[in-house]
Amino acid sequence: MTVVELRQYTLVPGGRDTLVSLFDAHLVESQEADGATIVGQFRDLDRDDRFVWLREFPSMTDRLAALTAFYSGPVWKQHRDAANATMIDSDDVLLMRAIQPFTGYGTRGAPTDSLIVAGLRPLAGDALTGYAEHFAREVRPSLGAAVLGTCQTIHEPNTFPALPVREGEDLFVWFARLSSAADFDAFAARVRALDSGAPVTLLRLAPTPRSALR
Repeated sequence: MTVVELRQYTLVPGGRDTLVSLFDAHLVESQEADGATIVGQFRDLDRDDRFVWLREFPSMTDRLAALTAFYSGPVWKQHRDAANATMIDSDDVLLMRAIQPFTGYGTRGAPTDSLIVAGLRPLAGDALTGYAEHFAREVRPSLGAAVLGTCQTIHEPNTFPALPVREGEDLFVWFARLSSAADFDAFAARVRALDSGAPVTLLRLAPTPRSALR
């Protein structure tokens, strides 16, 4: 089971550019060297105090090993004070399993005007077990955008409690690429029309220069 974290950080005023520069320069390959995959990191275009990023691990066991190695290692020790100084809250984290593995990676550092949209869809009742199939059959073909990956929350014990996660929630989360931010309004209207069973929260995400998902 591939484990995915969707992490949304609330930052101090003016702190986002500082964190983006630090993260892109120092916290990508260093985490991957310890066993994580940094899927992507983004500016939330609707909240200028929000930094959003994704990382994944081959399993919960690998997650524990990778997090232990990185957060006790020299790179984090060197940069943690500067990173933490930008943050008000770092506990908004969804722990999920990958359903459709991520695709659509680009070259880190290459120019891009694309917009990544994350759709967070609450689940309840029959949708807890059947929504992934419904999305693949009914929603995805009509979105009019490339779907880059899908995930669903899991309720595994958080074996690295130094990094809290949101608990007691069931969500299906998908990620799509639009060619430009100008396409978003029409896309959002399609989402509302296609998936009226529950409100879908949409995040407009601009990849940072060294985001792999772009």
